[in-house]
Amino acid sequence: MTTTFSQQELFRFLEDRFACAQACTECARACALRASLVDPDGTQDQELVRRKGIMCAEVCDATCRVLSEQNQVDEAVIRSQVEWCREVCLEAAHAFDAHPGAEKTARACRDCARACTEFLDTLN
Repeated sequence: MTTTFSQQELFRFLEDRFACAQACTECARACALRASLVDPDGTQDQELVRRKGIMCAEVCDATCRVLSEQNQVDEAVIRSQVEWCREVCLEAAHAFDAHPGAEKTARACRDCARACTEFLDTLN
């Protein structure tokens, strides 16, 4: 599906796409770091935080790659990837909320989810 944009809509689309990709990169970095700090042989709650962190880092990284591809024109692929990223980020943020010291990582996840939502709004 090809969408026709006015020049102003195109600029907003590109700005929001870049902001989303940047938020994904920051979230991936924060989640990977947080996951690496959790003891892999820790409690069940620690294991959940570690798994959510790894999953969020991987999904954010993949989303950033999709958003960075200049020849990616399939809106459905972009939309589904960004929606998936938003959901995974929110799940990870909830897991980090219960983990002392993970407040910055939870905030990065929520910032990424917000950027994903804003980008999805440009696709409507």
